[in-house]
Amino acid sequence: MLALGAGAIVPLISFAQRQGKLRRIGFLGPAALSATAHRVEGLRAGLRELGYVEGKNIAIEFRFADGKYERLPELAAELVRLKVDLIVTHGTPATQAAQQATATIPIVIATITDPVASGVVASLRQPGKNVTGVMVFTQELNEKRLEMLRQVFPNAKRVAILANADNVSMKSLAPALEATGKALKLEVKRFDVRSPDEFEKAFSAMAAARVDAVVPIEDAMLFTNDQALADQAAKRRLPLIAWKEAAEKGGFLAYGVDFPDMFRRSASYVDRILKGARPADLPMERSTKFELLVNMKTARSLGIKLPQSVLVRADRVIE
Repeated sequence: MLALGAGAIVPLISFAQRQGKLRRIGFLGPAALSATAHRVEGLRAGLRELGYVEGKNIAIEFRFADGKYERLPELAAELVRLKVDLIVTHGTPATQAAQQATATIPIVIATITDPVASGVVASLRQPGKNVTGVMVFTQELNEKRLEMLRQVFPNAKRVAILANADNVSMKSLAPALEATGKALKLEVKRFDVRSPDEFEKAFSAMAAARVDAVVPIEDAMLFTNDQALADQAAKRRLPLIAWKEAAEKGGFLAYGVDFPDMFRRSASYVDRILKGARPADLPMERSTKFELLVNMKTARSLGIKLPQSVLVRADRVIE
């Protein structure tokens, strides 16, 4: 017998030996389902492409923390108690919660910021432990957003970055963005929030600081509440430069990875592990697809004239 996290006990049987049976996959989501439904569908589509049919040869147990990170440890423990064959996560807090709950059940990451810096894996080539998956360097992503901000607003002086102080990834990301801002001759001012109840105060402080734009850093709590972010930015007439969903809900501009594609690619890890591969031996992959989205309706309402160089590069323009 082998003891797992949270006190669960299961027989030590190789995953390869259990082929042909209904496989149980746990999904630990730090955000709300409503904020990540299209990403989850990417995972499901990837599994279907590989021959997995829910209710026939796989069952997926979903747990969502709705952006409340304090719920993640118990949700992870629930999945362990259910004796799932594998856990799919996304984001650093959820992945760390899964790691704390079990050192033996394989964990596949659908998307995560630099997992080496956070200690989630030993290296990208040889993750070690029971974890592997797909990653994105959020630092590079937000650096690109700052560069675009400079292109659109050549006279901008200061920019606000909005971060969830409860997300451990922010410890390294925020200082790096401040350095990038300095290189672009932009003063980067950081504003921390821990819940949507703090948005009003944070955006009021941004307006008082006379920032020229707002760049939120990817985070499950912010994803879950991106409509509120867009509304607060519109209320203060501040251009919001974030991810696709935020731009669709009224933000100004979005540059980011294709998250549904990353979740779809994570299905291949699920498949290989269920067929007997060890997570420690599967190198992590980096995101390869990026999207630029411009909300022209918001641009017009803010009186912003976009450079043609930005418009011709846009993958999508919301009129």
